[in-house]
Amino acid sequence: MKVPKENRIGEDGFGFTFAMKTLSGGRIGIASQALGIASGAYELALAYSKERKAFGKAISEHQAIAFKLADMATEIEAARLLCLKAAWLKDQNLNYDQASAMAKVFASEVAMRTTVEAVQVHGGYGYVKEYHERLMRDAKIMQIYEGTSEVQRTYQSRSAQRPSDQPG
Repeated sequence: MKVPKENRIGEDGFGFTFAMKTLSGGRIGIASQALGIASGAYELALAYSKERKAFGKAISEHQAIAFKLADMATEIEAARLLCLKAAWLKDQNLNYDQASAMAKVFASEVAMRTTVEAVQVHGGYGYVKEYHERLMRDAKIMQIYEGTSEVQRTYQSRSAQRPSDQPG
């Protein structure tokens, strides 16, 4: 449809720029959702690992499980910091495009890895419990919407030479 020039908002090309900026802001939200999914899966796995006994002690005391839990906690904290950085840049009116892409791809992949590992910690019980399946499904969609992980990596590789702390 044709819109008269006097009824347009912004200059030529404004709509595309506005849409891209909206997607960048949305990625912070998706990254935060992924972070919540990962944190929830980790908390379930941690609690279960302290209750479940094998060979006379809690499975959290066995090195294989302890290392899984340690890796989950480390990745979740790294994802949290990436989310916070992207949100801070946005709040400061600095360019947050690359930071939001990094937060989104990393947090969504952490959510997927964490949910899979949480099922492993729960063993057979994790496979049959409906909430574990839901967490894994929720984690997977985080890798897809607002731009797939591959799209985020493409964006990051193209903007790697541009500083992320310039006014946006």
